[in-house]
Amino acid sequence: MTSFTSGDQFMFSSDSSDDEEELMMMVAIEEEELRTQGRTRHRGSVLGHAVIDRGHQEGAARLFRDYFSNNPVYGDILFRRRFRMSRALFLRIATAVENHDPWFRQKRDATGKLGLSPLQKMTAAIRQLAYGVSSDAVDEYVRIGGSTAMLALTKFVEAVVFLFSDEYLRSPTAEDTARLLAIGEQRGFPGMLGSIDCMHWVWKNCPKAWHGAYTGHTRKPSIVLEAVASYDLWIWHAFFGMPGSLNDINVLHRSNIFSRLTDGTAPPVSYTINGTTYDMGYYLGDEIYPEWATIVKPIPSPRGNKSVLFSAMQAAVRKDVERAFGVLQSRFAIIRGPGRIWEQRTLHNIMTACIIMHNMIIEDERGGTDVDEVFEYMGEKATIEGRDADQAVLQYIEATEAIRNRAIHHQLRDDLVHHIWSRHGAQS
Repeated sequence: MTSFTSGDQFMFSSDSSDDEEELMMMVAIEEEELRTQGRTRHRGSVLGHAVIDRGHQEGAARLFRDYFSNNPVYGDILFRRRFRMSRALFLRIATAVENHDPWFRQKRDATGKLGLSPLQKMTAAIRQLAYGVSSDAVDEYVRIGGSTAMLALTKFVEAVVFLFSDEYLRSPTAEDTARLLAIGEQRGFPGMLGSIDCMHWVWKNCPKAWHGAYTGHTRKPSIVLEAVASYDLWIWHAFFGMPGSLNDINVLHRSNIFSRLTDGTAPPVSYTINGTTYDMGYYLGDEIYPEWATIVKPIPSPRGNKSVLFSAMQAAVRKDVERAFGVLQSRFAIIRGPGRIWEQRTLHNIMTACIIMHNMIIEDERGGTDVDEVFEYMGEKATIEGRDADQAVLQYIEATEAIRNRAIHHQLRDDLVHHIWSRHGAQS
């Protein structure tokens, strides 16, 4: 292929000025002939947009042969790497989404030509979620236009949130709570239900007028996700949408993480540490969180072997939620990089859908352990019945005071210090 330097290009344009004028005249004459015949140079529905024959059917056949046939070109390992989940799980999601939203079904256009297949549309959506690429980047393999790929992403995450939220983004049921408490006891923290933390998703296309509200310590506009994760990285609580200028305490005061405790619908909890009985579970948090009875923080500047051991074990177990954030971002790179979506609703659906599919993958790939880890029971949605308004308000106030009781917080932490030392102090 011939290449030109800047000097070559200048000489070329200087020596061929007559040829360029002749070419421009020919183009003008051709455009005038097209106008007189009532036609335009581009045959697309939008003036200036060229019609591209992408070969939808050939692309669908190649995609099916590569990944979904009985003897695919790329086996289970490569499918898991590129789709972030097993083939069986992807097909389960794809079938549910296709039945829910008719847009994903294959149709014929006005000329009778088959359009995109459901697998093409959903593969385009998954590739954008998994690799964090732009909608135009999936065109070459999937054979789908950029605008259609973006629409597929938007509709796919909406369908996933609608179909699977109740099961895979639920609060712990009584069975789940009992299982989490048993695991917490085994790890040295009786009464622990998980660990809590926040992460920021940078919002690249945040409107300029909102930059002040959404810019925090990251120095870029971002949106905050508050989450609670358990030992197996299952995310039990997700509160997303707060501006990045808020810190973890501000987000905690606005989230609904303790709503079931305040309205009296949380599963009952009872455990004993160092001779003291408690009736509320707790989460492990870092130093920024307040001294509440439902959050166990590390000891600042620990002194003595007991305090040092407790702080070390608390920090180790608390990493569950940070590990969950890392796995979530590695599975779905779209939330690791800057968000390029304009609408907050779409950003919310993307984050929620990624968390739901993260939990689905955990359930699908969960290995055998000594603990029963089958998450099949969805439970029933909590409702408040048979109480008047005054009673509900009084219960809310009492529960809120119990949750934010600093004295219980310190007593609980001291009891845990003694409990952990009695179990692990001799070994250390």
